[in-house]
Amino acid sequence: MTDDRSQESGVRRLTTHDSRLTTCYLSLVTLLVTCHLSLVTVSAYAQDDLVKFIEKKRVELTEKEDALEKEDERLKALRRDVDERIDKYTKLLSQIEETLKKIEAAKNERMEHLVKTYEAMPTEEAAARLSALDEPTAVKIIFRMKSKKAGAVMAAMEPKKVAAITESMTKVVKKFPIK
Repeated sequence: MTDDRSQESGVRRLTTHDSRLTTCYLSLVTLLVTCHLSLVTVSAYAQDDLVKFIEKKRVELTEKEDALEKEDERLKALRRDVDERIDKYTKLLSQIEETLKKIEAAKNERMEHLVKTYEAMPTEEAAARLSALDEPTAVKIIFRMKSKKAGAVMAAMEPKKVAAITESMTKVVKKFPIK
């Protein structure tokens, strides 16, 4: 009987042990299934968040691209405006230069006529009239006269006036070039 009892108690122990193992096993399986479902749920949420994030970045990039295109168009319009103004002012500058050349040519023509007039005068009259003029004008006229006639006219002038004219003639006059 002792053998039967020990067998029975062994069976009870085994059954109790098996049921504990089974319970433990079931608990473990339940835990694993719960963890797996949690991961799937978290993964689904993570995928949704990732899709939303990517969509948000795509929208931001599209907005930036649109802004860059608008800025590019604005800069192109500014460049066209600047180019048009440069063309306009270049043409205006050319017109001004042409007008200045015409004015200078007219002045030179009048000055040549005036020089010929003074050269045609008798020496004493030319000397008297040149002495009465302001110094820069007298210098221009005498400077353009033929050397022989200029010398004769200056010889007939007052020595102080001749000295002042001579001094002015030796000075370098700076003129700004037209082009």
